[in-house]
Amino acid sequence: MQKSVKIAPIDDFLACVHCGLCLSACPTYVETGSEADSPRGRIVMMKAIEQGETAIDAGLVRHLDLCLGCRACETACPSGVEYGKLIEGARGYLATRAPRSGRDRWKRRLLARWLPDAQRLAPLASLLRLASRLGMSRLSRVWWAPRGLRRLAALTPEVAPSRPLPAVLEPVLSPVEGPDGPPRATVALLTGCVSQALFARVNELTARLLVLAGYRVLVPRAQVCCGALLAHLGETAEAERRARRNVNVFLRAECDFVVTNAAGCGAMMREYGRWLEADPHYANAAKRLALKVRDVSELLAAVPLAPKHAIHARVAYHDACHLAHGQGVRSEPRALLRSVPGLELVELADGELCCGSAGTYNLTEPEMAWRLGARKADAVLASGAEMVAAGNPGCILQIRAALRLRGHDLPVLHPVEILARAHGLA
Repeated sequence: MQKSVKIAPIDDFLACVHCGLCLSACPTYVETGSEADSPRGRIVMMKAIEQGETAIDAGLVRHLDLCLGCRACETACPSGVEYGKLIEGARGYLATRAPRSGRDRWKRRLLARWLPDAQRLAPLASLLRLASRLGMSRLSRVWWAPRGLRRLAALTPEVAPSRPLPAVLEPVLSPVEGPDGPPRATVALLTGCVSQALFARVNELTARLLVLAGYRVLVPRAQVCCGALLAHLGETAEAERRARRNVNVFLRAECDFVVTNAAGCGAMMREYGRWLEADPHYANAAKRLALKVRDVSELLAAVPLAPKHAIHARVAYHDACHLAHGQGVRSEPRALLRSVPGLELVELADGELCCGSAGTYNLTEPEMAWRLGARKADAVLASGAEMVAAGNPGCILQIRAALRLRGHDLPVLHPVEILARAHGLA
């Protein structure tokens, strides 16, 4: 009789040959220098849990909790270890088994209940819009304020008013037959949870750029959170439930592509096939949907659409972890930004090192998150950039906050916001 799997099949752990090439790519190892905070060190711990060779104590859980799940180690690994699959499996297994304080459990339950729900976040968005207008972010520079308050103030997003997107947006111009011809393709837009609540303007500009490029855009009303934030918190069953719902919704939309503008959402949806592979009713459908998922930059880069307006600025591009490592999308955002007249694109030192956002990480592990945020802010300032572009909502909030805590208010924008300006849409 086959032994039941706790985290992952044992062969998945044995793929790691402990060569150490992942070490310099791992943000927590770079910060602490501890083998226990490296990918191969965590693999040893997870393998011991899988084989029942270790007790699940606070020390072991601490090292696993400290992992950002950024998957930079996957990019560095010559053996093809699927580390993301392993750490997600561990978080699901440990969700009800890890020895945590009552405060920590309460925080995680609160995050799992509120963050992955755009409707529940809507009142918060209104409150944050008011806080932004009142200059809440300026508290981040008040030296005598408590550190926690300064960090919270720095994270205050700039929530712009937005209009609800229609269910269907027809293309402005057909690439084949002119204004009355067929669309380039039909795409369905994932609006997301945090994205829709705090970055609805990015969703609107994403849709308008796609329409300008000749795509027909659908905005399915019954869609839900992709499940990525729940997966970060180890809420595996609920993450899978959301995945099933979205498989139903987006396949019913009969689109050519599913487009995302949030790196974490795109990475999650591209892996729906793995998340639902054990479900006989959804396994094949989830794989079909996953093959349709594209980041907005991939679809826009496929269209020769020259921006008409110059943006004279030195822009640093930050590789969001789940875009670069989770989806392998690196060149397309850069190509789009370079197409903007007057824009000078600069690279950051250690550009693929995580900024510390990592889904819910900057809320569950604030100390390490802010260490990494400070490192990223220093890299931005050293580059001489006047603006930062990042293709993920969490990265935008984190980098903006880290810069504010350094006393700088540089614009940190999604690439579609910059492109929309260059095309006269914003």
